[in-house]
Amino acid sequence: MIVVGGEALIDLVPVERPAGALLPRPGGGPYNTALALGRLGAEVAFCSRVSADGFGESLLAGLRAAGVDLSLVQRGPEPTTLAVPSLGPDGSAVYGFYVEGTADRLFALPPALPAGVRALALGTCSLVLEPGASAYEALLRRESRRGLLTLLDPNVRPALISDPEAYRERFLGWLPYVSVLKLSEEDAAWLGGRVGDWLAAGPSAVVLTRGAAGLTVWTSDGAEHSAAALPVAVADTIGAGDTVNAALLHRLAGAPDAGAADWPDVLAYAARAAALTCTRAGAEPPYAAELAEAGA
Repeated sequence: MIVVGGEALIDLVPVERPAGALLPRPGGGPYNTALALGRLGAEVAFCSRVSADGFGESLLAGLRAAGVDLSLVQRGPEPTTLAVPSLGPDGSAVYGFYVEGTADRLFALPPALPAGVRALALGTCSLVLEPGASAYEALLRRESRRGLLTLLDPNVRPALISDPEAYRERFLGWLPYVSVLKLSEEDAAWLGGRVGDWLAAGPSAVVLTRGAAGLTVWTSDGAEHSAAALPVAVADTIGAGDTVNAALLHRLAGAPDAGAADWPDVLAYAARAAALTCTRAGAEPPYAAELAEAGA
């Protein structure tokens, strides 16, 4: 089983008609990653704290429909976090957030994960908003020490980070516990580090998503591989990076060494999955059957 930890929230996505209207859609990087893994056919559990309000119920319903195990989900009476993405001409999104007093940031460290868990993924807002951020950090350290493959996607949201330098220091402290670090070009530029330094700190592989330029991985043994992005008609890019996370985990979970994986195959699979996500409005990752039809 793969465990994905982090927030589940509602994206209020702009629509063309009526003018100025916002459409509620399920979202949050970890939520989207868990949903994508379920649709890809992986055995996956979501580990989070979700509101008991109507939005929270709809979020869990979406995960259930994808076959995601919810036994690690904590519930609370607080409201669901809201995110408002503004879309650029190329479909890219910049986010504003409503996070005060919301349920997901009150996540508490759970008991040890089940023995059959093979991988853990963390990232996005959940590693910023306290007190939950410290609980997720403790989960990362604990499960890494017992040998799980761990994937970290910082998915940086500057609007939520009050002290950028403190966050950058904290990020470096996570790296000894990370097997695969996945970043966008925007994340890498904001963090201000170098791939070689990140690899030296602990990860077996660093994967960089580069939008229309595709994906590149660098591994701790000095290898570098890339995969081209597939040309598609882009509705928006919401959830594309989260779909990459899911594709990486689906291919890598259970591997004894992420650095020695068949990275050309892994990246090509991730590129195809992300491309299909970009053809649909909001975070709508593909199903395994869709990838099979597309030849991935």
